[in-house]
Amino acid sequence: MKDFSYITSSDPAYIENLYNEFIKDPESVDPDFKKFFEGFDFAVANNKTGTNGTAAHEVQDQQVQPYTTTDGVNWKKELGAYRLILGYRNKGHLIANTNPIRKRKDRGANLNLGFFGFSEEDMDKHFFAGNLIGLGTTSLRKILEHLQACYAGHVGIEFKYISDQKKVDWLTTEMERNFIQPLSLKQKERILEKINQGVMFEKFLHTKYIGQKRFSLEGGETTIPAMDAIINKAAEFDVHEVVIGMAHRGRLNILANIMGKTYQQIFSEFEGTGKVDQTMGSGDVKYHLGFGSEVKTPGNKVMYVKLMPNPSHLEAVDPVVVGFARGRANILYDADYEKVLPILIHGDASIAGQGIVYEVLQMCKLEGYYTGGTIHFVINNQIGFTTDFDDARSSDYCTSLAAMVQAPVLHVNGDDPEAVVKCAEIAARYRKEFQSDVFIDMVCYRKHGHNEGDDPKFTQPTLYALIDKHPNPREVYVKYLLEHGEPEAQELAKGMEKKFWDDLQDRLDEVKQNPLPYTYQQPDKWWKQLRKATDEDFEQSPVTAISKESFKVIFDAMMKWPDGFTPLRKVEKIINEKVKLFGNEKKLDWATGELLAYGSILLDGKDVRMSGQDICRGTFSHRHAVLQDENTDEPYNRLSTIPGAKGKYRIFNSFLSEYGVLGFEYGFGLANPNALVVWEAQFGDFCNVAQPMIDQFISSGEEKWNRMNGITMLLPHGYEGQGPEHSSGRMERFLQMCAELNMVVTNISTAANFFHALRRQVTWPFRKPLINFAPKANLRHPGSHSHVDEFTSGRFKEVIDDTFPGDATAVKKVIFCSGKIYFDLAARQQKDNRKDVALIRIEQLYPLPYGQLSALYSKYNKGIWYWVQEEPLNMGAASFLQMNLNTGLRQLGLPEMNYGVISRESSASPASGYTKIHAQEQVEIIETAFSI
Repeated sequence: MKDFSYITSSDPAYIENLYNEFIKDPESVDPDFKKFFEGFDFAVANNKTGTNGTAAHEVQDQQVQPYTTTDGVNWKKELGAYRLILGYRNKGHLIANTNPIRKRKDRGANLNLGFFGFSEEDMDKHFFAGNLIGLGTTSLRKILEHLQACYAGHVGIEFKYISDQKKVDWLTTEMERNFIQPLSLKQKERILEKINQGVMFEKFLHTKYIGQKRFSLEGGETTIPAMDAIINKAAEFDVHEVVIGMAHRGRLNILANIMGKTYQQIFSEFEGTGKVDQTMGSGDVKYHLGFGSEVKTPGNKVMYVKLMPNPSHLEAVDPVVVGFARGRANILYDADYEKVLPILIHGDASIAGQGIVYEVLQMCKLEGYYTGGTIHFVINNQIGFTTDFDDARSSDYCTSLAAMVQAPVLHVNGDDPEAVVKCAEIAARYRKEFQSDVFIDMVCYRKHGHNEGDDPKFTQPTLYALIDKHPNPREVYVKYLLEHGEPEAQELAKGMEKKFWDDLQDRLDEVKQNPLPYTYQQPDKWWKQLRKATDEDFEQSPVTAISKESFKVIFDAMMKWPDGFTPLRKVEKIINEKVKLFGNEKKLDWATGELLAYGSILLDGKDVRMSGQDICRGTFSHRHAVLQDENTDEPYNRLSTIPGAKGKYRIFNSFLSEYGVLGFEYGFGLANPNALVVWEAQFGDFCNVAQPMIDQFISSGEEKWNRMNGITMLLPHGYEGQGPEHSSGRMERFLQMCAELNMVVTNISTAANFFHALRRQVTWPFRKPLINFAPKANLRHPGSHSHVDEFTSGRFKEVIDDTFPGDATAVKKVIFCSGKIYFDLAARQQKDNRKDVALIRIEQLYPLPYGQLSALYSKYNKGIWYWVQEEPLNMGAASFLQMNLNTGLRQLGLPEMNYGVISRESSASPASGYTKIHAQEQVEIIETAFSI
């Protein structure tokens, strides 16, 4: 939206010419100017006689005079009034009274009358510009009063950067026509009821659990009526589910007053009287736990509301929420994403400081991550722990990143519950209308320190001197109703005041509450059918073979394409070579084995979702799951036409994000246990960009929150001379986190074993994250090819024995290893015909296959054992094995294994950047292994 300041200093003939062009062709002028001309009925002055309402075609037939209104105001003044309107639309938020505690900083809004060419003398003159804001021709005074009420009162809306005119028009209509309408008495009663509940909860805690850490919502209690309004309005628009992600501040209040968790449920956790069942995990602090309930709205609609569990890592839950919402919409509402509403409740310091917010926002319009729009609600305390907002961001607002995706921001004063609720309803309507993200920035304050035991006056003495004297939002609203409300509202305020104290006493007297019900939906029932894993489950994998008939159906379907589709010749050649490999040797390469696994899962009626950078083709040009037509660029999904397949195969190239995308996929995996969810890193080295997601969710989510997840991570890993950032998926870090059967770590070497590992993910009667260190160069190694029989029979092999030596008693040396190094060792073994050396592959590093390894140790009891790895000694699996292998064997009553370790020397960097040094080191490892 332009302000046309350049026009007011132009020659009058300029606007005259523009107007004439508009008369001839309204589409020929700037859209904003078109609106300007359309909104005014110019008077054509002739000999000082103004004729108002002249039709446009009449103007063409006479000499155009300087345009004036009936008050004798020339067009420059009229345009000044229009610029005033645009000024308030664009920059009114900079002067809006949104801060309940202190005066706002001067942001240079330039909205004084003089800036638009007006003085006090003009205030009672009439302007046609009033028509643009629904007032008709009216005085400048009334125009200004209206603009201040709409754009500079307790709400300031930021939307100047939006280029979609429909959105701009919709928002201006909301603010200029709808926002100023008074709320009904019933709405006021609901607001007062919810804000009573919010304040009462905090008073109860402060009375009964004084000094306990609870991360109170005090100062921001208007969050409760806001959330209530969003949920109720969304229900009117046929939204069936709301998924909330938030940090710890106010979480307990939301649980009690939005989700219906009873005081008894919450405070049994405070008092330690709740049943502690650590067989299902060691648990987490009370302000991290998730919850689900079934809420009935005032409109008699049922809404499923879920609060996702989260760690203390602020904003880390954001991608999990949107991924979960997407997964629920896919499985329950046939990908009608509007049916599930994600709400992200942010803090002002975290939304401005945490890069994950940017990553999540960047997803909002992408095909693979779209959720129908997220409502972002910021509890803006104006402080982060002890950090003032001046030190917390460079931008004017904590929400400034909203402009990146052209999402509007409603900045609102948290002490005005009616304004906050109006903003909440506007946000819900906007999401319904445009299926886009929208932000509410509720400016409030934090009554106490970061936690209740912290003294904020150490660092903000003047701010907290103001806060100490400031009434809470409930008191502010009750006072407002008593002083300004109609008689009915005043009576309501008095009645609700009494109810507030009565209800508070009930809570203190421990009067029993009834928890809200929750009806399990289909995905919930699937989760309930699963069980916890046991050590016995990992002694041998379940059978995951497919029938020969299924094999043929899938293989044939993925090796052809529709008539009229022309794949790139090079790709056609690659696929024909796969067909030829099967025809001649009855073998499948790695990529074919992988796609066969996905196809078989679809045939079993389960879904597969994959995402990652360049995943459709594969970083190493091996997968080719989606082909492009050589002439039209039309995509063709090779697993989309398998006869009889009920499951859906969804694969998306992700944007260049690890943290956000992995979090999204983890959330998607939480939504549906009967979907295989796969994330592939471009190189395993880059997965550490997503380390918070791995540490806080994937490795520990089941232990902390009793939430299983079968997400599969494919991390290309192997030392091939590509340098320190293209060699290692940091296996040692994952293995260090392994305990209590929390996840599965594999380093697979054959197509068939990879096939079985993928199928095992949705076959087990439980779900575990799978971390697979995937090959790169060896994707095409003949040794990784597998015979058809290995797909139509058998199961995943945790350990692969060596068939080359023949006689076990003749074996003098046993090399056990994992992954790519096996092929280098096997090449040397066969070249030198070393029948006295056995090579054993550990395909699954965690949980360790103790029984199978012990049996092989007994089989090759005359050999000296060595663990060989290509990673440095302080990386890879060496230290994990040294810490866990014999400990585990002892616990099982099995004999310990004596073995040496051969590897690169310990290193600060994963690999050398010099190809020659890499090659030399690799040769030394192999040489040492066979000569020692």
